[in-house]
Amino acid sequence: MNSDPSHLVPGVFQRRQLGFVTCATDALVLSRRLLASPCMASGEYMLDVHVGAASAAQAFNAAVARRPQPEWLVWVHQDVYLPPGWDTGFVSAIREAELHFSRLAVVGLYGIAGAGAQALRAGHVMDRGHLLKEPSPLPCRVDSLDELLFAVRTDTCLTLDPALGFDFYATDLALTALGQGLDVAVVDACCEHWSATPRTDVPSHVVDRVSASGTLFERKWAQRLPLDTPCFSIRRLGDVATQSRALGAADVPDAV
Repeated sequence: MNSDPSHLVPGVFQRRQLGFVTCATDALVLSRRLLASPCMASGEYMLDVHVGAASAAQAFNAAVARRPQPEWLVWVHQDVYLPPGWDTGFVSAIREAELHFSRLAVVGLYGIAGAGAQALRAGHVMDRGHLLKEPSPLPCRVDSLDELLFAVRTDTCLTLDPALGFDFYATDLALTALGQGLDVAVVDACCEHWSATPRTDVPSHVVDRVSASGTLFERKWAQRLPLDTPCFSIRRLGDVATQSRALGAADVPDAV
């Protein structure tokens, strides 16, 4: 793998509907998961792989700035496997969502609509061998998204916030889009997510990272609270730090 912080894996040609970007920290995981996905292995799409990025935003925003652009730019984790036919199914799911939401700007595969007692989970993914298929009909308008995979319509010029590092950036993106009067939705395009993060005894460095990003996220959206993300219920400032500290000794919330 190229050690340069940003390089392209070129395909035979670039389909104009989708482009992909990821951060890579483990060449073996990248090879066995994302690069093994049939739509990636086919060489039909441009995949922008960033090694050593300081944040998800560094990678994603650099891809947003590239020209020419696909219609939708897909952020995807290196440990995601996209099954055969996923790409065409995803595009079809986006087209269906556009019929429901006239200003569709961001689509994901798992998220939360509402907050507190009114919060509804939406999505259909395989997470570490466990199928999550929520009862909410898809496509579903949401307020929060999981980071495993989402896509942004490039003509919206939406970008990620580098201050959030590698956590909370998808929900931050969703809230930013909603604040601009745009639509955010979860669509039905099941993929496999093989995260190495354990459900129990989460390493302290991960807890510290999540807590730090969560504190910034809470302050940024303090006027929007309460908020639910796929992993956290935030009612007041400090909730992420409290909940993330518990992750080292308790189960991760049942989410992607």
